[in-house]
Amino acid sequence: MAVREELSEIVGFELSDPRLAFVDVTDVTVSPDSRHALVKVSLGGGEQEQKQAMAALEHARNYLRHELASRLNLRKIPELHFEPDYYPDAATRVEILLKRAKKKRAPTENRP
Repeated sequence: MAVREELSEIVGFELSDPRLAFVDVTDVTVSPDSRHALVKVSLGGGEQEQKQAMAALEHARNYLRHELASRLNLRKIPELHFEPDYYPDAATRVEILLKRAKKKRAPTENRP
């Protein structure tokens, strides 16, 4: 659960890659030996934007692992494997929509 929360925070609010504007981490399943983690992501936009978003996640894989290592006290940091989640559950979908609304609203809050 902590891995999903941290990845969601990093991808949703800290990475500045515009290809990740509508990407949300919906689920993370870590293997029993903690060597691999399947990261399911919800992708917005059209087919081309989704392909670009997956490419951006693949490109950021090592950075994400490094950030997880610095934030979580885990014995092993798993290899991250990204997979689109085309059918997030209702609770996850609501969480995703709230995060997107927060992202869109955030830049205007900082203005004087």
